[in-house]
Amino acid sequence: MRITDLLNPKGMDLNGAASSKSEAIEKLIALMDKMGKIKDLGEYKKQVLAREKEGTTGIGEGVAIPHAKTDAVAEAGLSVMVVKDGVDFESLDDQPAHLLFLIAAPDTDDNVHLDVLGRLSILLMDEDFRQKLIHAKDTSEFCKLIDVAEAEKFEKEDKKEVSSKDGFRILAVTACPTGIAHTYMAAESLENKAKQMGVSIKVETDGSGGVKNTLTKREIEAADAIIIAADKNIDMARFNGKHVLITKVSKGINKPQELIEQALSGNVPVYHANQNELSSEAKGENESVGRQIYKHLMNGVSHMLPFVIGGGILIALAFLFDPGAAGKATFGSSTPFSAFLMMVGKQAFSMMMPILAGYIAYSIADRPGLAVGIVGGLLAAASGSGFFGALAAGFAGGYLIVFIKFITSRMPKSLEGIKPVLIYPLFGILGIGAIMVFIINQPFAVFNGWLNASLTGMGQGSKILLGLVLGGMMSIDFGGPFNKAAYVFGVASIATKNYDIMAAVMIGGMVPPLAIALCTVFFKNRFTAKERQSGLTNFIMGLSFITEGAIPFAAADPLRVIPSCIIGSAIAGALSMFFNCTLMAPHGGIFVIGIVGHPLLYILALAIGSVVAMLLMAILKKPIRSENE
Repeated sequence: MRITDLLNPKGMDLNGAASSKSEAIEKLIALMDKMGKIKDLGEYKKQVLAREKEGTTGIGEGVAIPHAKTDAVAEAGLSVMVVKDGVDFESLDDQPAHLLFLIAAPDTDDNVHLDVLGRLSILLMDEDFRQKLIHAKDTSEFCKLIDVAEAEKFEKEDKKEVSSKDGFRILAVTACPTGIAHTYMAAESLENKAKQMGVSIKVETDGSGGVKNTLTKREIEAADAIIIAADKNIDMARFNGKHVLITKVSKGINKPQELIEQALSGNVPVYHANQNELSSEAKGENESVGRQIYKHLMNGVSHMLPFVIGGGILIALAFLFDPGAAGKATFGSSTPFSAFLMMVGKQAFSMMMPILAGYIAYSIADRPGLAVGIVGGLLAAASGSGFFGALAAGFAGGYLIVFIKFITSRMPKSLEGIKPVLIYPLFGILGIGAIMVFIINQPFAVFNGWLNASLTGMGQGSKILLGLVLGGMMSIDFGGPFNKAAYVFGVASIATKNYDIMAAVMIGGMVPPLAIALCTVFFKNRFTAKERQSGLTNFIMGLSFITEGAIPFAAADPLRVIPSCIIGSAIAGALSMFFNCTLMAPHGGIFVIGIVGHPLLYILALAIGSVVAMLLMAILKKPIRSENE
């Protein structure tokens, strides 16, 4: 939908005035009401204000775009107010807003408010265009300015999107195991680089909140090539017959131009889907066995995390809300509320091993592997072979189903329908049961017991060394294999009640973004203006235990940033162990500090590690001569 389709002179005030944000919103809503777009004015206002509580819609540069999607709206609308003297809209840049657009969208599936919001945001990035709108003589001129700008900006892109004759049509999918940071950072990196190169692109993100910006059948048919930057399995059958470039999500972040150029070169293999989605050509001839194993493992971890995080934090809260029973056998469940938290948390946490094993098997063998892997994980949990037994169960279950598919591939087609409902589940579950009971469980139970005893009996010096290593691993690749290996080890340690290990792991992951944020504040001349602005968000990412915030800075200057972060994280992990800090939750950052053992010392260790990394970074990085770089 075009912006101009929503504009109406009745809903425009080009000489507005407001003394506050609330007054400005009131006037915008009144303009919207004049156009007859609202069914329930009170409810619409409530939703607009509720959206503002989530975060200001004053996007900066003198622009504010409040909006709400609700069934109180009869028809999509856009009201406009120009405040030449400006109004304090609590904007992100703390500057007054002069151009105010209020979007009203009905509660339908088309998300018209996001489309209009995106178009407005892009157009209003142009300072000259904003000034022309502010000084427009009347509503006709105002609408014409938007109409011309919208046509120039989007119609040309739309025409390019329809046809790929010029060879610049690219689609992409980005996905990481946790779906928190890498997914969206890779998408943004590809989009920005494609824009610089004059290449039209659409990126689908498969994140923790589900698939967004889904690629349509028509778009896939028209595309010249597809880029898959993913560290977990995605729906590939839809790309059958297309040129598909498959790579790591980190390359989408660090090497977007290389990927786009390769995709446009015509030398990308054609993806040929088959029943098991195991085409070697599609997966890439250069994809090693180790890479495939890593992707299967990360598929299991990504599905396991919600159970681990939610359940783990609830268990930790159960102890937090039961201080009177500390030291007693009933600690964590002596009150009705703490008992409720403990029950729900334990049930969720108990799903960790079956879900991990199930989705590893699913990644290997598709849907028939899921039930087999889950049963293997349950048997691992029941036998004492624990987390590592569940890992083995996932891979054993997945490849068992692959084997069963192979030996049944010559069955008559008339019996094809009984495979998924009878043969795969019956022989798969029977087989994984035998494998777990007679092969996997006993040696892994022994290994698990030895590991638990070793960690429990570890001396202070050894624990500090372990914290040093784990903390450093969290900063080697910022969410890559080393980082994930340390994190998985920390999660497994929670299951064996070695809570000090998880504390060292989390603090190691918090240091890199915090160190970068501190460095952009105290050593500004080491960074460009854009980097300093991005660095501020790393305070939030670091405190939230999102290590991936460090990736853009590490990619830009790896030889200086990565060693600094590794040393700072290693020191923080070692100090956490030295201070005997513990953590019963597998995530949460500063927001779970209330359930950290020795919280003040933990904060001290975090501060020391972050400052050390900041100072090393400042020493290694050279001052930038020009602010315009």
